Amino acid sequence: MAVIGRWLGAVRGGLGFLTRLPVRHRDGDWDAFRSTPAAFPAVGLVAGVLAAIPLLAIDRLAAPTVAVGYLLSVYAVTGIHHLDGVADLGDALVVHGDAERRREVLKDTTTGVGALLAVSITVAALALGGLGLAELPVLAAVGVAIGAEVGTKLGMAGMAAYGTAASEGMGEQFIDGATPGSFFLPLVVALSAAAFAWPNPGAVALCGALAGGVLPWYWANRHLGGVNGDIFGAANEVGRVAGVHLGVIAWTLL
Repeated sequence: MAVIGRWLGAVRGGLGFLTRLPVRHRDGDWDAFRSTPAAFPAVGLVAGVLAAIPLLAIDRLAAPTVAVGYLLSVYAVTGIHHLDGVADLGDALVVHGDAERRREVLKDTTTGVGALLAVSITVAALALGGLGLAELPVLAAVGVAIGAEVGTKLGMAGMAAYGTAASEGMGEQFIDGATPGSFFLPLVVALSAAAFAWPNPGAVALCGALAGGVLPWYWANRHLGGVNGDIFGAANEVGRVAGVHLGVIAWTLL
């Protein structure tokens, strides 16, 4: 029973951190979440299902309207705080200097041109991905949306399990609470969630989102000496965009 209670607490903590859903927290939920990477894809499944609801109107509304509905639904469910990671990463990408200078820029609250461009591209890319989803059959579109959300959360679990912290903060808490072996259960959860992606390219979207989230992680390891909370947030947003587009491409080509 203690294991089940801790798992439920981890999911509650994950829903509270990764979404805007009105979930009541209890003492210990945050600690349970940060030390249970498997909660990431579980929360991704819930968020993906809810964010995909506007796609059910594909056969009834115009494609641009459905695309806007999907975009709004994603941020209504998940919030926009992860975009702050995209903004900070955008500024760090364009600054000149060594790893220390880039880490300073990540902590700077000033919004630069790099931040504005990075957020604009990310939101526009997701909107265009939503337009692509609106051209798919309903089940295929829903599968891609769910697969992308689960995949990007799996990427965050992988970062927690295998990442190196560049500084103190949120990212360090996730990394300290996980071990390389703890990635196995999130992988099992994600593969189980992939059942919702069939028979359509949702599984491709899941893999694409996982791969997309690796890009900020790879850059951070090379240029920052590790990851922090901003990189977790950026990986979540970049992974989702990559998953949606690769899922649409897979349907188009298959």
